[in-house]
Amino acid sequence: MIQVAVIGLGNISGNHLNGLLAFQERCRIVALCDIYPEKAQAAKERFGLTEARIFADHKEMLDYGLEIDLVHVCTPPSSHGEIAINCMNAGKNVLVEKPMAPSLKECDEMIEAERRNGVVMACIAQNRFRNIIWKLKKLADSGLAGKIRCAHIDSLWWRGHCYYDLWWRGTWKKEGGGPTLNHAVHQIDMLNWIQGSLPSEVSSMLANVMHDNSEVEDLSFAALRYEDGSVAEVTSSVVHHGGEQGIMLQCEYAKIAAPWSCAAEITQENGFPLPEKNTELMEKLEQAYGEIKDLEYEGHTGEIDDVLSALEHGNRPLITGLDGRKTVELITAIYKAGFEKRTVSLPITTDDEYYTADGIGRHAIHFYEKAASVENFAAADISVGNYGEKKK
Repeated sequence: MIQVAVIGLGNISGNHLNGLLAFQERCRIVALCDIYPEKAQAAKERFGLTEARIFADHKEMLDYGLEIDLVHVCTPPSSHGEIAINCMNAGKNVLVEKPMAPSLKECDEMIEAERRNGVVMACIAQNRFRNIIWKLKKLADSGLAGKIRCAHIDSLWWRGHCYYDLWWRGTWKKEGGGPTLNHAVHQIDMLNWIQGSLPSEVSSMLANVMHDNSEVEDLSFAALRYEDGSVAEVTSSVVHHGGEQGIMLQCEYAKIAAPWSCAAEITQENGFPLPEKNTELMEKLEQAYGEIKDLEYEGHTGEIDDVLSALEHGNRPLITGLDGRKTVELITAIYKAGFEKRTVSLPITTDDEYYTADGIGRHAIHFYEKAASVENFAAADISVGNYGEKKK
């Protein structure tokens, strides 16, 4: 039985708690920790966690002597590194919410703590465990559509003006960035996973068009170029009504996309496409997509199942610290390109100013200054993505 603690009982923690409770024969929640202990107590009562102890400080929790095998870190991004490293130094395995950390330096320190302590660190990228994304990856790897030549990534969300009233949101120091870091992190992870490599060059434009209570961007556009000559574009937004996310892969022989669709053209002698399209290839793609087995569990529950399995069998989880770091590196490059208004190259090395959170902060564009804030929001439902699926 894996003994689990959850640190940070904000909105996203519900997804973790529900996921853990799906595997009660494999794990038990023994501790809940939040700097606002009343939030931990409310979660204890809401989820019926009668055996869970409440803590207001994660160091106190680690020193208490409870048997804890796995810690879920669900706090604001600026604290991920410190908390995860303290937990790993205490011999605990960790699952860190997205983004892994606001800077590459922190990511590297976390990866080193994992290695040094002989524990397992996994990073949340739960959308890899959506059936439509899982199947798109499998189909892209099959080569049936040919090599990816152009990818279009839409991380389109909508958040009201008051979203950035929360004390830590909308600040470079605490949140680490806007939707490029905290929302598109999902789609950028998917792009890295499907492409299999980071781009060599990045250009971007950053803007804040709707949230004058936030220092950070609420919209960005990025253009990426890879070593093999292929390209990609990424839109990161919290200003798009409808809030739909998607990935379109334009490959050599066909387009494949999530939400699932495919198309394949046949050329005429003059270069224009035939009206009837390449129906033979499209039928093969549809058949191949339909034959890929559905995941048993999706979203956070799917990733938690994967992490528990890794701990039970001594394997590596699907999404490791190295994966989390790659996502942060590409996001950092997008910010660097946007701040400096030029094309930048990857990798970002340890002597680059943007390697550290302080370095990013020195260059960050403050679109507005955050003049006031609220300490907490009332508990409410949150949305975690819409890939064209029907809303329940």
